[in-house]
Amino acid sequence: MAANTETLWATGRRKTSIAQVRLLPQGEGKVVVNAKPVEEFFRGQPRHINDVLSPFKAEGAAVYNASVKVIGGGITGQAGAIRHGIARALAKIDDKFKKAMRKEGFLSRDDRMVERKKSGQPKARKRFQYSKR
Repeated sequence: MAANTETLWATGRRKTSIAQVRLLPQGEGKVVVNAKPVEEFFRGQPRHINDVLSPFKAEGAAVYNASVKVIGGGITGQAGAIRHGIARALAKIDDKFKKAMRKEGFLSRDDRMVERKKSGQPKARKRFQYSKR
């Protein structure tokens, strides 16, 4: 277990997004993403903001601040990667957090990726029109 005064690092991933999360003790649950407050980074989209802040809803988790560097993917993938990274960092602190994060499903990596385009087809699954005669 890590001491309460240490800075913790964790990596979160979702689709093609990668988030490097640094948890800072003696905070109040604030999240800074790429040097911007989370509300400004996600431009007031409550779904993504709630997704990112959901690991801090666990009891006692709001005493940490998070500084995040996120690259790749789109806005939804980045929000999911940040949530995954914050949950992994909190799980390193204490078994109490690990159980809470596991119960909510935050520690499971969502491995769904975009399917590749196949040759002889216009898209991944779409086919060219078939003409019998």
